Amino acid sequence: MYINGAWVDARKSFASHNPANGEVLGHVPDGNEIDARLAIAAAAKASPEWAASTAYLRSNLLHRAWQIMMERKEELARLMTEEQGKPLKASRNEVVYGADFLQWFSEEAKRVYGAVIPAPRAEQRFITLRQPVGVVAAITPWNYPISMLTRKMAPALAAGCTIVLKPAEATPLCAMAVFKVFHDAGFPPGVVNLVTASDPVPVGQEMTANPLVRKITFTGSTRVGKMIAASAAAQVKRVSMELGGHAPFILCPDADPVHAAKGAVLIKGLNTGQACISPNRFLVHRPLVPAFVTELTARTAKLKAGSGLDESVSVGPLINSMALDKVHRQVEDALSKGAKLECGGHRLTEHGLDKGCFYAPTVLSGVTRDMLIWHEETFGPIAPVIAYDDEAEILPLANDTAYGLAAYVYTPTLARAMRLFEGLHFGIIGINDINPTAVAAPFGGMQESGLGREGGAEGISEYLETKLGGFSLV
Repeated sequence: MYINGAWVDARKSFASHNPANGEVLGHVPDGNEIDARLAIAAAAKASPEWAASTAYLRSNLLHRAWQIMMERKEELARLMTEEQGKPLKASRNEVVYGADFLQWFSEEAKRVYGAVIPAPRAEQRFITLRQPVGVVAAITPWNYPISMLTRKMAPALAAGCTIVLKPAEATPLCAMAVFKVFHDAGFPPGVVNLVTASDPVPVGQEMTANPLVRKITFTGSTRVGKMIAASAAAQVKRVSMELGGHAPFILCPDADPVHAAKGAVLIKGLNTGQACISPNRFLVHRPLVPAFVTELTARTAKLKAGSGLDESVSVGPLINSMALDKVHRQVEDALSKGAKLECGGHRLTEHGLDKGCFYAPTVLSGVTRDMLIWHEETFGPIAPVIAYDDEAEILPLANDTAYGLAAYVYTPTLARAMRLFEGLHFGIIGINDINPTAVAAPFGGMQESGLGREGGAEGISEYLETKLGGFSLV
């Protein structure tokens, strides 16, 4: 672990495994609530001096961290592929994306402005300051084990907050590598702290219960996010949450089904479907279904699964056996209720893939409301196709979920695109665009997909308080 500027051990350790073959990659400290308490205390001790530091100092340190991360791009990418499973090309892209947050927020650190507000009395003045919230506790997921760290750490540090981070138990080595970047960049002791743990509960409970923590930022399941938010409410801690998704992928009646299918395969195959913005329901105008399914199936069947270190591989493993079981359960449930299997639908075991958690990229047609996959987030390489008959059905079908993170729309008609953009209850809408995200753009969901935004100018606001000064001049 990394606490108060030093690497420290724990009484116990736990192993990190390669999901492609089950091999042990290494052992890391198995922290607990005591370690979390020490890390929080270190962050609290460092907080006043860090908050008082100049924006230019914080900016320079973040910029140096960006430089180091880019210098280490290849080794970080290989580690990510080994520990998380995604293809090496995708890992390289993620390292660059993660580094971009450091660069972007190194610039935003110098743009935290206050304001002078006109007062109703001639002898009165109003001035606002924006100041850091204090100690931040961050909990990050395994599916993007580098960029999800920097997406939280960079704005918090730029704002003048200190931070304690607990990474996912499946990808602790990636987190350690990121903290080596911050250490080598020269961040002062106590400003960034890392607690690794095989059991997230004691560490998470300490983060929510410790009064020194003033803000919690979490990316993970909606179920866990609700528990964290409920615990944080006892001390009125600020929270930001990026939770689950159930994204609709909509083909309007005037869409090109072949063009849309090309985009569908790319976004559905992203990280083996293990992305919160991954489309989970493909809503297709019935006359377009045959052409769309034909193209989607042909392209999906060509996806090559295997170890991400093989440059020819486009689909990696699922993260563990539980994920494998969940995906297969949804497929079996859909087939038992009348869905048609177009391709895939089974675990991959040939050519040594039985040592890992590989599932064949799958297309299902004829999916209906009574199936699990209609309601549950899949987090796997399954594309369920749902036919609709009338354009008036689109919004009710798409919005038929408690989630609200991402949605995708294919149409060449501007008016139709605008109507859907305004009517969809999701925080991110891709209009003929399968990659509607960037460091400079706000990322986040509505409803049970989360609270707050990450990235862009909104990202740093999550870590700032606004203080008002009212001055009487008499």
